[in-house]
Parts: sequence; C-alpha cells; structure tokens
Amino acid sequence: QVQLVESGGGSVQAGGSLRLSCTATASVYCMGWFRQAPGKEREGVGVVNRLGIKYYTDSVRGRFTVSRDNGKNTLYLQMNSLRSEDTGVYYCTADPDSCNFPTVPDYWGQGIQVTVSS
Repeated sequence: QVQLVESGGGSVQAGGSLRLSCTATASVYCMGWFRQAPGKEREGVGVVNRLGIKYYTDSVRGRFTVSRDNGKNTLYLQMNSLRSEDTGVYYCTADPDSCNFPTVPDYWGQGIQVTVSS
C-alpha cells in the first residue's frame, strides 16, 4: 500500500498562484493530480512518470505545472493564473504500472481544498 499526503492548499484570489505538494511513502512509476469541483465530476489535472513525461488536461495546460522529486518521493503542482473554476478538492494520485491519462490511478491521497475567489 502506498500512502499519499497532500499539503499546500488554501485560498487565493483569481490570478494568483498556489503550490501543492504530495509526499508518498514509496517511489511509484506514475504520480499525478486529480480534482473535483463542487457538483462536478472528478477530472484528471496532470500526471508525470519517473522519466519526467507529463500530460495535462486542456483546461490547465500552460497554467499548471506538474513536477516530481524522485529522491524525495514528492510530487508538486504549481498553479498559476488561477481561476474561480479551479476551485475544488485536489487529490494526489499514484499508480505503479500505468501513467495513461486520465485513467483512474490505484492510490489516492485524502484530498486538499483549493479555493479561488473572484
């Protein structure tokens, strides 16, 4: 079992930035971020494998950056130019076998709230 713990969430005004972090208890091939806005379906945000290959959903591409520190088993999500529609619960995810996006990963963190105000 892989445990994932998110940190860095909070509230920010539209146009601002926020950085999320996720620490895993083990090194996993694929790590990424999913989110769920109020009243909406869960969606993938971005994923990255051990080689640094990344994929983003269209709505965040160019604004968000997924990165990882393999030595620290840590994943990051740098969010810039935030919009109100980015509001939601963000989940750190991991999968030992696949980094196909947006397939459902095996492991999920507890989730962390991100609120973007107008």
